[in-house]
Amino acid sequence: MLNEFTPQDLFVSYYEQWIRVYKEGAIREVTLAKYYVTLAWTKKLAPDMTLGGVTRISYQQLINDYAKEHERQTVMDFHHQLKGAILDAVDEGLITRDPTRKVIIKGKSPADKKIKYLNQFELHTLLKNLHLDKVVNWDWFILLVAKTGMRFSEALALTPKDFDFAHQMLSINKTWNYKGDGGFMPTKNKSSVRKIQIDWQMVMQFSALTKDLPADEPIFVQKGERYAAVYNSTVNGLLERYCKKLELPVISVHGLRHTHASLLLFAGVSIASVARRLGHASMTTTQKTYLHIIQELESSDVDLIMRSMANLT
Repeated sequence: MLNEFTPQDLFVSYYEQWIRVYKEGAIREVTLAKYYVTLAWTKKLAPDMTLGGVTRISYQQLINDYAKEHERQTVMDFHHQLKGAILDAVDEGLITRDPTRKVIIKGKSPADKKIKYLNQFELHTLLKNLHLDKVVNWDWFILLVAKTGMRFSEALALTPKDFDFAHQMLSINKTWNYKGDGGFMPTKNKSSVRKIQIDWQMVMQFSALTKDLPADEPIFVQKGERYAAVYNSTVNGLLERYCKKLELPVISVHGLRHTHASLLLFAGVSIASVARRLGHASMTTTQKTYLHIIQELESSDVDLIMRSMANLT
């Protein structure tokens, strides 16, 4: 049953109902969880703030308090997740004027986050030591992500019919809801729906591995009465054990995706092609993620340019 609110009621109560009415069932579970985290922080920082008490100065103070413990981009997300509910409250006359207007977004300086990946020799060492049995196991999953750069949820959702062995193509058009109750879900964005080329070795390996499997069922998720739960930590743990045993830098499954992209960039593949293969919404995402690699390549390009110019006599 829905509550009728007045300006004297608590903002957090209104916001909680607003999330249930407008967001539940309309957005991905992962995104919905972020709204509930925002709700929890609002309850912590402004538990007694009424709807009528949401003014420009009280809202700015809420943002400032949140910014003390979070980076600027996280504060921006916090602001946007609150703003929709606040503007609806303004439309309903529960808040007199838009308190989010001209808000100043603060936040801690972002930590220096350098992505973790393996170089070509290290990746070769890892793949050479995988136990690739005649039946599906997580070692096959590691090989697949390393050679395609797929996201964890995309690789889990793969079915035998997604492989076009005749044309050496792999269709990525869905994800697996491993954080929930299982089942297929849409991809992260429209750009994530893509077809990528696979090498002939993968064609031979996966055609043999999947030939007796149900065409429409996920390859890496076991099905009994219901689908078995799958955890990211399971594969990360296996990968960590391999890395330690082989004396390699410890990376995660997502680090395999970074490894794939990094090797392509170092091999001279264009940023546009890497972005399409990874399913990034734009090249900007690729450039930001792999900035340090691109800068390293640009330094090599300067030497190449200078040598080329010196030969022009």
